[in-house]
Amino acid sequence: AFKNFSVSKGVWGSPWVGLDNFRDMAADPVFWTALQNTIMINLWNLLFGFTFNVLLALLINELRLRWLKSGVQTLVYLPYFLSWVVFAGLIGAFLSTSSDGGVINTILAGAGLKEIDFLRTPELFQPVLVVSNIIKTAGYSSIIYLAAIASADPALYESAAIDGANRLQMMRHITLPRIMPSIVVLLILQLATLFQSNFDQVYNLYSSFVYSTGDVLSTYIYRMSLGGGGNFELSTAVNLLFNVAGLIIIVFANRIVEKLDVMGIF
Repeated sequence: AFKNFSVSKGVWGSPWVGLDNFRDMAADPVFWTALQNTIMINLWNLLFGFTFNVLLALLINELRLRWLKSGVQTLVYLPYFLSWVVFAGLIGAFLSTSSDGGVINTILAGAGLKEIDFLRTPELFQPVLVVSNIIKTAGYSSIIYLAAIASADPALYESAAIDGANRLQMMRHITLPRIMPSIVVLLILQLATLFQSNFDQVYNLYSSFVYSTGDVLSTYIYRMSLGGGGNFELSTAVNLLFNVAGLIIIVFANRIVEKLDVMGIF
């Protein structure tokens, strides 16, 4: 990151250039677009995805029928075990235009309604990324929360029922406090990824039509280095900067959590 890297000379033999690579990064308008898109997508994921994961675990826990609970758990876990290549193919099968066989647009066209090009409309691409990420990863997070819920003493619920508490009150005063440490740890870890992005997801879904809202830091780094740019020192500088930023966010978030009297990660 601090050198003018040459493959023939290696890292130690390449000339030192100090902060030149970081200056080039700051002068590149494409970098700032990718940074803005990365932060926005991660904020939407944090706002909607994180909240949905907690809510999903609470709702699954409230299912009384064992076979129904097992069936719902299987359905929400299944997408997590698919690679993004396969999952992106499924998304394309649903969201592509009717001429490409997209299910939703075929239905819209059959009903005489205007088609929506989800994967080529810049304004819609970030919502597509957020929703598809929630669908694919919600099952994994819910496993962690359900495991924490399962460790709760059943006597607490029995005592609450005797005192006349309903299911909503039990959820609020027993279940949520029980999973709060898990929520805090996962929240801190997700805050650390504020400047990171899911390369597999974006690379398999985006195109030149949605670069303005879909290009993120991971795809920017790829294009600068392995994608043909050959600028390994610039891509390394970007990666170094935001890994350090992620570490700083983890430390500060953990300090705040400690002041709230909730167990953090350190």
